[in-house]
Amino acid sequence: MGSHTPKQYLTLGEIPILVYSLQILQRVPDIHQIILSVPDRDREFCRQEIVQAHHLSKVSQVIAGGRRRQDSVRHGILAVSSLPEIVVVHDGVRPFIHEQMVKDVIALARRVGGAVAAMPIHDTVKRVGSDGLIQETLKREELWQVQTPQAFRYDWLREGHRRAQEENWDVTDDASIIERMGYPVSVVEGSCLNIKITKPEDLILGKAIGQVWETQVIGEKAGELGKDRIV
Repeated sequence: MGSHTPKQYLTLGEIPILVYSLQILQRVPDIHQIILSVPDRDREFCRQEIVQAHHLSKVSQVIAGGRRRQDSVRHGILAVSSLPEIVVVHDGVRPFIHEQMVKDVIALARRVGGAVAAMPIHDTVKRVGSDGLIQETLKREELWQVQTPQAFRYDWLREGHRRAQEENWDVTDDASIIERMGYPVSVVEGSCLNIKITKPEDLILGKAIGQVWETQVIGEKAGELGKDRIV
């Protein structure tokens, strides 16, 4: 990102990127506790400037994450204080989720065991070798770009992360762990607004999306957040 500030704490409309999705998760009735998995050095900052400053009462713990994404998720799973049926994993730099997306992912995970938000790919996709030459054209009707939130049976995901640690699996999302264990994962259509902010130009796009997102997703519910503005 080219900034001294970690990207999840950069602001869009004066609100930290991380707070956007936390405010939505806070409003979903089926979500009973939220665990933030962050770099150890950021824990106190998150408690004060993220959780307390934005009145995020469902955040029950702010824990130290790990070197890789999957390590941070594993730490979060192990910190869960109860034995939930379903656990939801979400990337803190995907600010533009909405309540119905989260509800749909949870509902499908309850039926199937695993569910992810994703978008069908409309561009032509090529498989390219290390020599830069095209090897084949993939069937785009079979390809989806996976997002978060992702939801899974808690016992599946906990066992999956245990095996991933013991057997040195290296994965980029939690669905990959569940797939590798042979369990089903279904797809809920996500949103083209549900971008992952990773590059400087994403901040420009995020500011534009934020205006649309506030109107379409928050709408009249913005008032329910009281003094906590979304954008």
